[in-house]
Amino acid sequence: MTAVKQQTTRDGAAPGRKRPDGAARSATVKDVATLAGVSPKTVSNVINGFVHVSPATRERVQRAIRELDYRPNRVARNLRRGTTGMIGLVLPELDVPYFAELGRHFLTTAEEHGRTLLIEQTLGDREREAAVIRGLGDQIVDGMVVSPLALHGSALAGHLGAVPLVLLGERPSGGLADHVVIDNVAAAKEAVTHLARAGRRRIAAIGLQPEPYIGTPLLRRTGYRQALEEAGLPLDPRLERETPRYHLREGARAMEALLEQAEPPDAVFCFNDALALGALRTLYERGLRVPDDMAVMGFDGIEAARYSTPSLSTVAPDKSAIARRAVDLLLERIDAPDRPAQEVVVGYTLHIRESTEGRAARTGH
Repeated sequence: MTAVKQQTTRDGAAPGRKRPDGAARSATVKDVATLAGVSPKTVSNVINGFVHVSPATRERVQRAIRELDYRPNRVARNLRRGTTGMIGLVLPELDVPYFAELGRHFLTTAEEHGRTLLIEQTLGDREREAAVIRGLGDQIVDGMVVSPLALHGSALAGHLGAVPLVLLGERPSGGLADHVVIDNVAAAKEAVTHLARAGRRRIAAIGLQPEPYIGTPLLRRTGYRQALEEAGLPLDPRLERETPRYHLREGARAMEALLEQAEPPDAVFCFNDALALGALRTLYERGLRVPDDMAVMGFDGIEAARYSTPSLSTVAPDKSAIARRAVDLLLERIDAPDRPAQEVVVGYTLHIRESTEGRAARTGH
């Protein structure tokens, strides 16, 4: 449990007056407004998640809220506006580091908007995805952000409209739902192009998946193949490895299979960082040097990638921006359910580290 600390205003005085029992009174909306230099109405707009507040003003108000440890009465506020004050986040697997880190960003963002976040996992199961979306929407939340793996097309469209919804990832919604994505084709292409420019000529891919997992894996495979074609490198199906899940052990097993080939690869592009870290373990156990014998590239930009040995080169989606934009879209949708659906493309960064360029690699990211 987080310890409660007495906060001070800019002039050093504790916020508010003392209660008769000697304790400091709780900060009010007016206190927050005074500290932030805005009107109480603006503070209320920020707390209620209204989008028509400039980013600079929103940040100033949120900073004042933190400084004063202001705790809005969410129950009373939600009763007034006829909502629960809760939003849902539906993710495939919480033990996959990318989704765990993404969930943390959503928790922070929801809190800044004065919302409670409920997180559910589906394990990528089609029936469970449908049941979770249906269950949360019918009973608990004002809206939800969903990262589907199995539901797509008409199966997904059947759940749209029942509750405000924002989608993450590449499952098509036919323009019926708000959508936050990164350009997976461009990101994968940039990562593999880096390997080709480093002189790698047999570049493998780990993380392909069959139906129904056609979204992100398909796009990353497309970017991988485009990079090979533009580099003038042959496409060898033996270098493309499917994995049932994006877990460490699957990356290790796929790397073992690649090393058993008569002509093993000299580089590997893994569709997430967990697969890449598993591949690194197999290479270590086989006595192979990274990147001298094999360059390894990951995807997701998880924190552990900075601290592996060697540190892992990776594509890092802007997880903070994904959370901010998705929550903004969801709150807009809750307030204006009939507005046209939007698709927002969020950026990414290619972090080059030791696993592709050795000790001389840039390690500041």
